[in-house]
Amino acid sequence: MSSPTPVPDAVAERLKCFLDRARAESADYGPDAVSFLDAAADTLVGGKRLRARFCHSGWRSVARFLDRNAVESDALWDLCAALEIFQSAALVHDDLIDNSDTRRGRPAAHRALESAHRAAGWTGDAESFGRASAILLGDLLVAWSDDLMETGIADHPHAATVRAEYARMRRDVTTGQFLDIAEESAWSVNPRDTHAERALRVVSLKSARYSIEQPLLLGASLAGAADDQLAALRRFGHPLGMAFQLRDDVLGVFGDAAVTGKPAGDDLREGKRTVLIALTRDAVDTSTRNLLDELLGDPSLTDEQVSSLQATIAGSGALDRVETMISDYAKEADRALSGARLDNAAVSELRDLARAATVRAA
Repeated sequence: MSSPTPVPDAVAERLKCFLDRARAESADYGPDAVSFLDAAADTLVGGKRLRARFCHSGWRSVARFLDRNAVESDALWDLCAALEIFQSAALVHDDLIDNSDTRRGRPAAHRALESAHRAAGWTGDAESFGRASAILLGDLLVAWSDDLMETGIADHPHAATVRAEYARMRRDVTTGQFLDIAEESAWSVNPRDTHAERALRVVSLKSARYSIEQPLLLGASLAGAADDQLAALRRFGHPLGMAFQLRDDVLGVFGDAAVTGKPAGDDLREGKRTVLIALTRDAVDTSTRNLLDELLGDPSLTDEQVSSLQATIAGSGALDRVETMISDYAKEADRALSGARLDNAAVSELRDLARAATVRAA
C-alpha cells in the first residue's frame, strides 16, 4: 500500500527510540528477559502501518483544515507508533487463539518462542512454554502501547479526548475478539438467518472500528476536531473498516499464500464463522451445508479439501455477494467525505487509502 506521507519511516524511528528506551530501562532484568523483549520487538517489524496511516490522515484532515501550515508533532508520531504496537499485541493473541503458525511470512510469536525454548535446551514442554509466553508477550505489547501513547499526549491540550477514544478502542477489539471465538461454538445453537448479522457484529467490533475508524478519530481528536468533523470521519471510517475486514475474510479463504504470508484457506482450517461462511450456508442444500460444517475448523484439511470448500463458497454465490458488500461499503465511505469540513489534500489521501484497503491481495 503506497503512500506519499512519511508515515512508515516516522513510525519506524519512533519505535526504535521507544525500544531503545525500553531495553535500557530493563537492563537489570537478566538475559532471559532480554530475549523476551527482543521477541516483542520482532513483532513490530513489517506490516502495512495501516492504522498509523489512517491516524496521520485523520490528524491531517483536521489540522490542515484549521491551519494550512500545521506541522506533525511528536505527540502525533507517538500516537501513530502506539497504534502499531497495539496492533502487534492483537496479532500475537490472535495467532495464539487461532493456532496460526505464521505471520507475515515468518513464525508466529508463540512458535518463535517455542523454537527459542528448544534451541536453548531448556527442560519442559516447548509448545506450552511458547503459548504461555505469547500471552505475556501480547500483554507486554499492550502495556508498551499505553506507555507510548501516554508519554506522547502527557501535556497535550486534547489528551483527555484521545485517551477516551483509545480506551474505547481497547474495549471494542477485546470484546470483538471474544465474540469471534464464541461464534465458532455459538453458531450451532442460533438460527441460521442470524449468522450473517452476528458475523457482521464481529467485523465491526474486532476490525472495522480499530483498524480504520478509531485511528482516524484518534488523529482527528489530537488535532482538535469539531463534532461535525469527527462525525464525518466516523461515517467514512466505519463502512470502510467493514469493507477492509470483508476483504480480509475473502483473502483468508482465497488468498495466495505467497502474497498474504499465511497458508491458503487458513480461515477454513481455523473454523472462522465469517460473513462469507454464513452466506454460503444460507445458499446451499442441506447435505452440502452439513459437509461444510463437518470440514470447517479441521486443522488437518488437505489442499484438495480446501479447494473443494473454495469451490462450494464461490459456487454458492456467497463470494459475489461479499464482493458486492465490499463495493457498497466503499461507496458509502466515499460519500461521507463529500462536503465535509476537512482538508482537501487529506481527503484525496483518504480516498487513496480507501482504495488500497479494499482492493488488495494481502
